Amino acid sequence: MDLLLGVLFSLFFGFVPMFLFAYLVYWTDRYEKEPLALLGGVFLWGAVIAAGAAFLINTIAGIGVYIFTNSESLTELSTGSAIAPVVEELLKGFAVLLVFLFFRREFDSILDGIVYAAIAALGFAATENAYYIFSYGFAEDGIAGGLFLVFVRVFLVGWQHPFYTAFIGIGLALARLNRSWAVRILAPLAGLGLAILTHSAHNTLAALLQGEGGLFIGTIFDWSGWLVMFLFILWALYREQRWISTHLREEVSLGILTAKQYRTACSAWAQTAVRTAALFNGSYGRTRRFYQLTAELAHKKEQRLKLGEEGGNTQIIERLRGELSSLSPQVPA
Repeated sequence: MDLLLGVLFSLFFGFVPMFLFAYLVYWTDRYEKEPLALLGGVFLWGAVIAAGAAFLINTIAGIGVYIFTNSESLTELSTGSAIAPVVEELLKGFAVLLVFLFFRREFDSILDGIVYAAIAALGFAATENAYYIFSYGFAEDGIAGGLFLVFVRVFLVGWQHPFYTAFIGIGLALARLNRSWAVRILAPLAGLGLAILTHSAHNTLAALLQGEGGLFIGTIFDWSGWLVMFLFILWALYREQRWISTHLREEVSLGILTAKQYRTACSAWAQTAVRTAALFNGSYGRTRRFYQLTAELAHKKEQRLKLGEEGGNTQIIERLRGELSSLSPQVPA
């Protein structure tokens, strides 16, 4: 009975907070939401494939290091600082790479790269957290031990995996939106390198700094990195809003959007208000689709400006304009 309770406790506190974090990431992408099916796919990749493969590879590599060194402390340090960061970032990042390769039309901005990377990493974190909460919390000290691990894994370091892997998403997004072959090659490599470096720095600090003082210093270090990433996300959101504001002016002059619809499309808060009102008048689906299309149109026009006809951008733009024209009379501003 205690074993079943421990498993359920660990699964609940391993996965539910990461689902909430994933929703927060989804909510942050204010203008052009990514497909839920695709986000669910990268989350499952992180939770099942990446987490499972990482556990096997890290375990086997750790055994190899111990056989070679005959030192538990050196094995723990080398596994955490050198092996795990490389293995885990490659496995999590592969989900983002698959989206980049096979769903390029959904990979429209730096923010998109961050979103896909963060969701894949949260899937990984959910499985890893459940394992840690059970193995090093509940199994050793019951509910009290489990709750302490929940505090550490969710509240103190809950955003660590998304933070690392976000660099991979940023690197792939820069490659996606640039004509230079040097950038297309170097940006993803730089993103992977930063993901591994920040992951390794966190694990090394955790291994070297013990006790409450070490936990405090490590938390300050981690949260400082999250703050920098949060500010970067705010910049990326501002950048998307400027694209929308710039590229949709033409749609007003063409009669595809009204002036009020244009102002709503340029404001995430105004869109929230309009969609909320639409819940009560039966037009939520049309309204949500309409403003999603306005953001997609602005992104495609920006891509045509930067990349030309890569992927048939003009044809996509005309298709989006046609759908917007048909929806516009049915959608309030």
